[in-house]
Amino acid sequence: MTPLHPSTRFRRLAWALAVANLVANIGIVVTGGAVRLTGSGLGCPTWPRCTDESYVAHGELGIHGAIEFGNRMLTFVLVVLAIALWVTMLVGLVRTWRGRRAWRPFWLATVVVLGIPAQAVIGGITVHTDLNPWIVSLHLLVSMAIIAVCVVLLDELRSPDRDASPRLAPLTWAVFAVTWVVLYLGTVVTGSGPHSGDLDSRRTGLDPQVMSHVHAAAVYLLLALTVALVVLARRVGSPTLAHAALVLLVLELAQGVVGFVQYFTDLPEVLVGIHMLGAALVSASVTWVVLAGRGRHRA
Repeated sequence: MTPLHPSTRFRRLAWALAVANLVANIGIVVTGGAVRLTGSGLGCPTWPRCTDESYVAHGELGIHGAIEFGNRMLTFVLVVLAIALWVTMLVGLVRTWRGRRAWRPFWLATVVVLGIPAQAVIGGITVHTDLNPWIVSLHLLVSMAIIAVCVVLLDELRSPDRDASPRLAPLTWAVFAVTWVVLYLGTVVTGSGPHSGDLDSRRTGLDPQVMSHVHAAAVYLLLALTVALVVLARRVGSPTLAHAALVLLVLELAQGVVGFVQYFTDLPEVLVGIHMLGAALVSASVTWVVLAGRGRHRA
């Protein structure tokens, strides 16, 4: 077997680490959802320690302490993966110091690695404020943003050349903006309902039924915009954008089905968890939509 060229091995390593960071950040959304859905948000009642005496959960904290502590431990996996990605991108800069340096992947990796301590701080604030729902919402949205950055990095590392779709740029950005409104309103709905992380934690004070209807209205608008983008992208001959928008549309429809079922079945924890996974995938997908509408021609 012919050994791989060093540059090929480097590209494969960079790609694998970028994928691992994307998967891990989606995973932290799911495990964070498990913490919230099982009422384990204060399973470790303080931060950065789990208790005043220990960094590790002990038996007296029960299953809630184990769930919360497990979610905190996954953060260390994120740290390792993010640092490994950042170091790899830094090595890539050093290896190309005589030629054209690829600064963009390095800066994207820097954003990813800095997002981890930022999330840790926000997580600590949520614990010390007894799971203030507005801060919990910020905690989730930052994870969604990191997922988006990981997608941009993957596109930077291994995306084929493509033509821009300037005529569809306003619609593409409208889909992106409304998607983030939908994601935000989803966190408000959760913070207003029964799954706020702990039986005694405060809620937003908003009517969860009213907020569910507001959230649904934003979803209807997003679906209409996404359908329009799929149709127009095909008409103007932008197959990459059309495909990306179609994937997003499928995810939106799946999210809508799960959302309606969970609403009419009194929010079962499993469905809410699936809905949170879907939200993370939507964040990744809508980022791909924006990238697919932009031109890309490597030098």
